[in-house]
Amino acid sequence: MPIDFNQARHAMVEQQVRPWEVLDRRVLDVLGDVKREDFVPATHRKLAFADLALPLSHGEFMLKPVIEGRLLQALDIAPTDEVLEIGAGSGFLTACLARLARSVQAIEQHADFVAEAQRRLQSLEAANVRLEQGDAATWDTALRFDAILVGGAVAEVPERFLRWLKPGGRLVLVRGASPVQEAICLRNDDAGPRVESLFETDIPYLRGFAPEARFTL
Repeated sequence: MPIDFNQARHAMVEQQVRPWEVLDRRVLDVLGDVKREDFVPATHRKLAFADLALPLSHGEFMLKPVIEGRLLQALDIAPTDEVLEIGAGSGFLTACLARLARSVQAIEQHADFVAEAQRRLQSLEAANVRLEQGDAATWDTALRFDAILVGGAVAEVPERFLRWLKPGGRLVLVRGASPVQEAICLRNDDAGPRVESLFETDIPYLRGFAPEARFTL
């Protein structure tokens, strides 16, 4: 039976995302407008709106819609903001960020992900996005951003990520040890970084930022 993707997308927003304390109208609108089904692997297209983390290649995953909504809301993006996304994956959140911000710089480790995400973003005419291949452990820039979103968990907040924030900027990520991780919003205030705890979760690690393996006898 064919799926009405518009109806399914609306149901995802109203029955999953909004009840999980995502009340920012701009975030709800963008999740309802961007066609998530176009950013998932073809074999999982019918599951695009399920409350699931969907597998990509290279052992990567798309986050659950509810987590995507909470992270976007926590960024508190203004239309004038310049945003950095670390770990663009399929490009879905990149497309959402492009609707919310003035400009988006996104990096992604996997060259095939970059190529496919660029194709999808071009089809949406997302002219305010610059997407490039890069490893967050070695990539660097002289630019500073109003908001940074990290698409995978980290064991600890890397100092290099903080250097890319403007004064007053927000860094939203998931940190800690699986299976009990914490989503946080770190604000770069004048008095120093201020951390707001958002919710507990468990998502895959950003490659290269997992906890070091510990061996016990």
